[in-house]
Amino acid sequence: MNTADQYLKTIYLIQNQEDGPASTGSIADALDVSPASANEMIGKLEGRGLADHEKYKGVTLSEEGIVRARDALQTYCIIERFLANVLGVEEFRAEARQLEAVIDDTVADRLDTIIDREPECPDCFDAEADACACLEAAFEGAD
Repeated sequence: MNTADQYLKTIYLIQNQEDGPASTGSIADALDVSPASANEMIGKLEGRGLADHEKYKGVTLSEEGIVRARDALQTYCIIERFLANVLGVEEFRAEARQLEAVIDDTVADRLDTIIDREPECPDCFDAEADACACLEAAFEGAD
């Protein structure tokens, strides 16, 4: 997954949470980048036909953008579940965020065979908890 996919995933999750366009500020906050950096990548996504940005309204994903975002989210879920459920990594969220940028589709597919992914993935992702709802350890620390 590359940086563009991380943006697509983030925009997708914000759109779903807010039930509308994702603001540049929300995207920048979620990715811990400056608004200028977020604007630059949003422009690139728009140039590739993956997103539409309307000034003062926000960003929406195109159909192709949604497909890519869901693929990126699925890969993120796979990484989280592998780290938490198979390896028992306590800080699986932080590790997954770092790994998602460097794990390619081949590695994700191989990890997927180990975790026995649920068929509803990536719809199983809980954006508020920032974790796949199918994680064995996801909500243990939240109580």
